[in-house]
Amino acid sequence: MADYFAPGVYVEEVPSAVKPIAGVGTSTAGFVGIAQDIVAADMPLNPGGGNYTQATAGVAQPINGWEEFRKKFGDFCSANQYLAHAVYGFFNNGGTRCWVIRVTSVDDVSAGVDKFNEIDEIAIVAAPLPPDTDQAALNAVHAKLVSHCQLLEDRVAILDCARDIANDNLVISTDNTGIWRPSANPKGYGAFYFPWIEVSDPLASAGTRIAVPPSGHMAGIYARSDAQRGVHKAPANEVVMGALGLKYRVSKPLQASLNPVAINCIREFNGTIKVWGARTLASDPSGDPEWKYINVRRLINYIRESIDEGTQWVVFEPNDMALWAKINRNVTAFLTNVWRAGALFGSTPQQAFYVKCDSETNPQEVRDLGQVVTEIGVAVVKPAEFVIFRISQWAGPSK
Repeated sequence: MADYFAPGVYVEEVPSAVKPIAGVGTSTAGFVGIAQDIVAADMPLNPGGGNYTQATAGVAQPINGWEEFRKKFGDFCSANQYLAHAVYGFFNNGGTRCWVIRVTSVDDVSAGVDKFNEIDEIAIVAAPLPPDTDQAALNAVHAKLVSHCQLLEDRVAILDCARDIANDNLVISTDNTGIWRPSANPKGYGAFYFPWIEVSDPLASAGTRIAVPPSGHMAGIYARSDAQRGVHKAPANEVVMGALGLKYRVSKPLQASLNPVAINCIREFNGTIKVWGARTLASDPSGDPEWKYINVRRLINYIRESIDEGTQWVVFEPNDMALWAKINRNVTAFLTNVWRAGALFGSTPQQAFYVKCDSETNPQEVRDLGQVVTEIGVAVVKPAEFVIFRISQWAGPSK
């Protein structure tokens, strides 16, 4: 404290003991899709090219609206048709920002997905592919998307079924469950949707429809639901804007067989197309039931990423009891806001979550490694049933 010698009023700047944790974004999508090199003859909706330069293949481009996509990738045309419909569906359903990578072959999709490793803001990834993609290639893309999400732990994959599925494969049995849907992912980093949706085809005569992969529209619905209700709300019972029909009509008995094996159905109700499922690949019988629902997976991603980014300041602090108290206070304040938003179950904060950063989570051997460990539990299923994860930050030397 400064020394004062004359009577009067003095103002001192006092550092705040609270370092607020801001919630990270959850609605930015990343799309990898096939878009061949385009010449003017390929663009019936934009003859001559106009104000347009095609983005380089394999390079991620930030896109903040449909018009920006058109300038970088071209309007609807045969060369980019399914990627364009996915991005258009994303923005039409409530998306506001995405990253897009165009590739010229399905063999390049995996390398394209890897480019998203460097883009931290992405929270949803998808690869809308043309209908001539064979099932083996589609399965490989699904596996890549899910492994990418599990590696980074801050995003989820939206997976498309094939356009055409033999009727006998729609009846799930032990003989065919792996034919047209992805393998289970125990941690629930992927959600699989069926069937393809039908939208208006701008390249054909008025009233003509085209079947497209649903992933772009689903990503937009995720973004819309996040904005309206929060990431904790399941993105289901939501209208698919722009959808005019479905490749396959899903009956209640058919959904009853598909839902338990992690296939989210898109259904028609009185002329309205709605998403009618919110399961992850962990809801497969061989998966982890703790991660059965996509909103639980995404909520935990949101909480973990927000706390991780909001506690980076600890690397400059002495690893002592004062630091532990600050971490407890800041994380508790953040989770209290999450609870007040309705994202956590429980009539009190004590029922909804706990934060533990003390000598028990940070014994001497942990402090000697320069680490500070916080244990956090959140009730995302029902009160007092906690999904537990541990967060560790590198801190300064202990006193």
